[in-house]
This record gives sequence, C-alpha cells and structure tokens, in this order.
Amino acid sequence: MTPRRGDGPDEPTFTERARRQQLIDATIDLISTRGYPATSLSAIAERAGLSKAAVLYHFSSKDNLTRAALEQVIEQFSAYVTERLARAAGPREAIVVYVRAMIGYQQANRRQVRVITEMLLDDGGGTRLKTPGSHDTHRRWQRLAELLTEGQKAGVLREFNPQTVALAIGGAIDGVIAHWLAHPELDLDAAAAELEEFTLHAIERRS
Repeated sequence: MTPRRGDGPDEPTFTERARRQQLIDATIDLISTRGYPATSLSAIAERAGLSKAAVLYHFSSKDNLTRAALEQVIEQFSAYVTERLARAAGPREAIVVYVRAMIGYQQANRRQVRVITEMLLDDGGGTRLKTPGSHDTHRRWQRLAELLTEGQKAGVLREFNPQTVALAIGGAIDGVIAHWLAHPELDLDAAAAELEEFTLHAIERRS
C-alpha cells in the first residue's frame, strides 16, 4: 500500500518524515564524531543504512541536510531554555535560569553542541566564524537582552545597555562550554554556579 500523504500536495508521508529524521540523526552522529568536513553524503547514507540516491531523494545536497540537522538542534535547544524560563518566579530568577539552562542543555547534549560548533566555526580552535555574524543567525542572545530589560523595568537590576551585557554574558557561556569541550574533566556544574554568581554580580543593583 502506498503511504498516504498529508493534507497538502507536498506534505511528506509518515514514512518520509521518519526517513528524514533517520538521516538527520545519522548526520548529527557523524558531525559530532568526525567533524563537518569529513561528513559526506556517502558516509551519512552508510550510517543510515541507505543508498546515496535515497539520501538525495530527501535532501538535495549535503548543505541542505546538514542545515536541517543544525536547525533541529537549535530548535530543540531553544525549546529546552524556553520551557525552563516559563517556570521562573521573576526577572532576577529568570536570568539565573537562563544561564543554567544554556549550560544544562549543552552538558546533557554534547553531540548536538558539536554540531553547532562544527557547523558555525571555521577552525578546530573555534576562533573564526565561517560567515561573519553567522553565530547570531538565530539571534542567540536577544532573549537574554529582553530578560535583562525586564529586570531593569522591574527595578531589580542596575542601569546598563542590555544588548551589550547580553553579549558579554553570552560570551562567557560560550567560553565555559568551549573549555569544557576541549577539557571534559572540567567540573561543569561548579563552573555553571560560578557563572551564575558572576552574572548576578554584574547586573544587580548596588547599594
């Protein structure tokens, strides 16, 4: 029996959606272990147990497939953070929760973090961006800037430029994670706690 398609003429079938997810999973596995340059369509096909032609049926190129993998990772990352922010009791706690969630997701999803760094960074040390500004494609720190603004309006944070401070805190988060990826022995829980204290010290009102 031919699988039925969805409501629209271009809606993928259940089987097609499952196959696409299988390919995305294989892509994440390979990028996280071999790196982006060594992840070819042939290697993805072999990992997924499919032919290269089958891969190209679902994704027209390596670029399309790897971008789909990156988009899924970022969407899951965003959902993880958003879910935790929804439970925050107030602006101050929301910022602590944000920092903790940013670290927590990456600690629990090392493979996905590798995909982000491999896809967005140009060299092994992670110091050059493939495309200037590509790290901010999804407005990575905009939500943090909004939280900082809300805290200022509530009167619990001192006056500062929220966008600049969001970039500074975001850079600190990235720095801790980059060090952890290179040195897994780092106590990431302790580092996260220090980063939370560092953030609060930088933004809270001073008496």
